[in-house]
Amino acid sequence: MDITESPVVRPCSPDDTGRAFAGVMAELTGRERVPVDSNFFSDLGANSLMMAQFCARVRKRPELPSVSMKDVYRTPTAAGLAATAAVAEPVEPSKPATAPDLADRRPAGPRRRASPLEYLGCGVLQLLLFAAYSLLTAEILGIGTDWLIAGSGVLSYYLRSVAFGAAVLFIGGTLPIALKWVLAGRWTPREIRLWSLGYVRFWLVKILVQRNPLLPFFSGSPLYSLYLRALGAKVGRGVTALSAFVPVCTDLLTIGEGTVICKDTYFTTYRAEGGVLRTGRVDIGAHAYLGEMSVVDIDTRIGDGAELGHASALHPGQTVPDGESWHGSPAVPADVRYRRVEPRSCGSVRRAWFAVRQLLFAVLVAIPLALGVLYLLLVVAPQVSPVLGLGSAELDFTDARFYGKALIVSAILFAGMRLLSFAVSVTVPRLLNPLLKPGETYRFYGPRHAAHRVIRRLSNARFFKDVFGDSAAIVHYLRSVGCKVSKAEQTGSNFGQQEKFENPFLFASGAGTMVADGLSVLNAEYTSTSFRLSKVHIGAKNFLGNHIAYPAGARTGDNCLLATKVLVPLDGPLRSNTGLLGSPSFEIPRSVDRDSQLDHPRTPADFRRALAAKTRHNTVSMLMFVLYQWLFSFGLILLAWASKIYYAKLGAPLFALNLVGMTLYSVAYFVAVERIAVLVRPQRPMSCSIYDRRFWRHERFWKAASATEHIQLLNGTPFKAMAWRLLGAKVGRRLFDDGCFIAEKTLVRIGDDATLNAGSVVQCHSQEDGGFKMDRITIGSDCTVGVNALVHYGVKMGPGSSLAANSFLMKGEEVPENASWGGNPAHEIPDGFPQRHSLADGERGKTGR
Repeated sequence: MDITESPVVRPCSPDDTGRAFAGVMAELTGRERVPVDSNFFSDLGANSLMMAQFCARVRKRPELPSVSMKDVYRTPTAAGLAATAAVAEPVEPSKPATAPDLADRRPAGPRRRASPLEYLGCGVLQLLLFAAYSLLTAEILGIGTDWLIAGSGVLSYYLRSVAFGAAVLFIGGTLPIALKWVLAGRWTPREIRLWSLGYVRFWLVKILVQRNPLLPFFSGSPLYSLYLRALGAKVGRGVTALSAFVPVCTDLLTIGEGTVICKDTYFTTYRAEGGVLRTGRVDIGAHAYLGEMSVVDIDTRIGDGAELGHASALHPGQTVPDGESWHGSPAVPADVRYRRVEPRSCGSVRRAWFAVRQLLFAVLVAIPLALGVLYLLLVVAPQVSPVLGLGSAELDFTDARFYGKALIVSAILFAGMRLLSFAVSVTVPRLLNPLLKPGETYRFYGPRHAAHRVIRRLSNARFFKDVFGDSAAIVHYLRSVGCKVSKAEQTGSNFGQQEKFENPFLFASGAGTMVADGLSVLNAEYTSTSFRLSKVHIGAKNFLGNHIAYPAGARTGDNCLLATKVLVPLDGPLRSNTGLLGSPSFEIPRSVDRDSQLDHPRTPADFRRALAAKTRHNTVSMLMFVLYQWLFSFGLILLAWASKIYYAKLGAPLFALNLVGMTLYSVAYFVAVERIAVLVRPQRPMSCSIYDRRFWRHERFWKAASATEHIQLLNGTPFKAMAWRLLGAKVGRRLFDDGCFIAEKTLVRIGDDATLNAGSVVQCHSQEDGGFKMDRITIGSDCTVGVNALVHYGVKMGPGSSLAANSFLMKGEEVPENASWGGNPAHEIPDGFPQRHSLADGERGKTGR
């Protein structure tokens, strides 16, 4: 008889349940017997991966109540778990979900998969639309180029550059708005079947509004509000949006006056699941606050004066009442305030003048300067050859000797530009930083605000973090840009490749602290009219996982482990000698015995030798990274020089060919670089010390993989699945990828008709202190990974399962077939969540014990 139809026999008492839990633990640890009062971590040496396997085995036994990772950490004994389960609300045993069970999460009616013809046709149509838009852009650029060339004299060239730049900004800025209204009209809540003609129209509008040439000026600018209003959003006065993620269905977006939306916050007004795109409303009240790295899903509301904390999420149906502060994923009420800066007067005239200054700077300085650099590249750079004694400056692609000369010229250009960029990023912020004092509140759109923006942009140069990250050199680089990071305990992996700071001069970290990728230091706090800088200090011997927003005033001290995507607490006692997991966060063991059994250096002398060997290996990796970045720029220079030669023959269509050609070249080049790295050193599951050569090789792979972000140009198209396959991932049919990042592609298997939403991460590795672990990930057919959600290593998602937005699916978890999971850490979501979500006694607002 099928187990789902058989009667469920529960243990008659908590004692029986405890003994059953202990039996499951004995199977996992290989022990003959496990006492019910043994601590899983301190007594049995378990870690989070083993406990995830424990939870999965318990779920497969219908006579036992299900337990989550949060339950395990709160009561880490078999007896404690049994007592907790005894007082919990009884639930029905797991069973395969049917259509009525999923009515609130799945599209109504039977799901219709796209046919192979529809899928292929969608890709062909998208490619044709891209080519048509490229041709239109080429015609505009061609007319402008002919007009620029017709000028004579430096002043004439400058004036023509200014006029040309103004025309490009006007056309490029307004054309997406006009096409949005022509193609989509007003967005309404609806379902759009993936790969249909309706989806192609949605995709085109999305690309247009999110690739506007004015976007670099939008972050924190009044121009952003004007742009959203022009696209149909209801945006009040004085809104400050620092996030670079542009919503698509803007007619469904309402933002009240004086609201602040911090950077890296998603409010896209749509999501993909179950073969459809769902559009829905997002209502944000007046004087609201949305924290860093948060997600606001569709069909949500934030009331007037309400706050949503950092690393938090609102799932469909959730509402934050007026004036309340919520945090967590999914968000719950909190007794902590995230907006802690007093406002300053900032009128409409001040905002308007700032926007005008931005446009004037673009027209009068930025665009003429960019055209000047292009002139140097196309006209002056070839003249370097005779100066260096390399012979003629003739651009002859049929002469083999030409390529050798071009390599030398490109090396000079590449090195010169990188050295100049480094000098600017080190010197200019130091000259501007004395204008800003920590603890002072400054008005927006004045000289100090401008200085703050320049410091933030110049101090976060991506190239140098990619070069020096994951090596001993990163500490010295961060110190060169102003960070006060300790050199006392060099580990060789103190920081990864993706740290960012509001102000590096106000960031410090203690000795022995290690940080994985994705740290965002929030040492600037905002209102809609003002900002304040504060010092941020991370204590000694900390370890910070991936994708953490670390705010000023964080209540963490020395020897803390902050797990991936954790909500760093701003209230409660100062945490030391402990770990924090989840959003809202709760305490976990700082480390476990099993993690200390890796082959680490045992003596100071062994450590010094291992660190020296790691540094030598990392140095070669850094040189290889610079090499293939240079070769990539060499290819771009050749394409640019070819344009100069053949422009007279082909005219404006050549620009269209160049746009398509550079896109294909960028994707193909970095796919080849990463693929070669994997073929040389195939990836396999492993667990080792960071001083093991296998880990050093994987750090080399990360540098090769860091540039494959170019494939994000293919988001929302069938070509993204093709790119993943070329990179080694095993991807099923009709994958919909709206902007996922996959680190170790060859360890990932994805089934048919899977859906990966924007900002999602599939990460097959984890570094914890001096240990590194890597394992496979399986995402079954018809699965959905929500916006900005993270799937950790060793995870198996059963067919038809889903993961909610901004969730963290911990390592080793097994999601049953057709189950809906969400949260941080993720757990099964009962039907009707979050409308029926309630807080346990004592949980309200707690982020610690």
